[in-house]
Amino acid sequence: MNAITPLKIIPLLLPAAFLLTIGILWLPGHPELVDNGYTDTFKAAFLGIMLEALPFVLLGALLSSLLRVFVPDRVIQRWIPRRPVPAILFSCLLGLLFPVCECGMIPLVRRLMHKGMPLYVAIVFILSGPIVNPVVYGATLMAFRSHPELVYARMGLALAVAAVIGLILYATVRKPPLRLTIRSGTGELHRTDTRGGKLAAVFVHTSDEFFEMGKYLIIGCLLTAGLQTFLHQGSLAAIGERPLGSYLFMMGLSFALSLCSTSDAFVASTFLHSFPAGSLLAFMVLGPMLDFKNALMLLSLFKTRFALYLFFLIFAAVFTGSVAFSLWL
Repeated sequence: MNAITPLKIIPLLLPAAFLLTIGILWLPGHPELVDNGYTDTFKAAFLGIMLEALPFVLLGALLSSLLRVFVPDRVIQRWIPRRPVPAILFSCLLGLLFPVCECGMIPLVRRLMHKGMPLYVAIVFILSGPIVNPVVYGATLMAFRSHPELVYARMGLALAVAAVIGLILYATVRKPPLRLTIRSGTGELHRTDTRGGKLAAVFVHTSDEFFEMGKYLIIGCLLTAGLQTFLHQGSLAAIGERPLGSYLFMMGLSFALSLCSTSDAFVASTFLHSFPAGSLLAFMVLGPMLDFKNALMLLSLFKTRFALYLFFLIFAAVFTGSVAFSLWL
């Protein structure tokens, strides 16, 4: 079992503190918000999002665990082309073969980088892998049954953003930005000597990953259900009518909610009639690439200057790309 560290507790404490503050300061002056109508709406919204997303989260955790136990890291290294452009294209498609959620992507890539994976290839895999994989494709298609163009746009924009950032990093970053204090396999190497063999290890890792991702899913569903229940629809519509405001709001929401890529499409679909399609696309692409929990993990993996540079590239590329894709949607 993974040890509980301050970095893992912070993403839980901040939303909890926010909700507690709201409950103490605001709710006493608005008793109508806790009547049966609001309560029923909140429960229905929360359970609807949760029940749709949980099967995909569980499937993603299981596939990730199977890969960690049965697929050696050196297998990927043998397949990486030497030239930068083929290597970037190859890493963009790694998610099809290794459908690992972003919650487990950074520990996996850290091991691969210490074993020789180039930086720009690793970053492309971190950015595209959590989106361009069969599990996320199926979840997004389920969430947007009547709007399949958003599914294809999500996959296309994720590939484009990852490839562009990979090329930029290949051209601009020369020195390794890894923190010197990180050692190969420190704290993240999943052991397979669990009692019962590899099959038992799969179940142990699956449960660890499921609960690791599940807590972020629950927090995201709670906050989203709260927004849908207590925030006046006119306020959402006013934000959605402002092109710049709708994009910034949805991108900020994706960063704050820290949803798993296997479940964020279900949350995005609840805003389908209030926000333009381009802003929903930005929500579904930015979140798996850069959210609150991922930012903390990236800052622990890379030097601060490089991490901030990467954050800027991700935000700028996603914003520009989603605006461009909105012309087609």
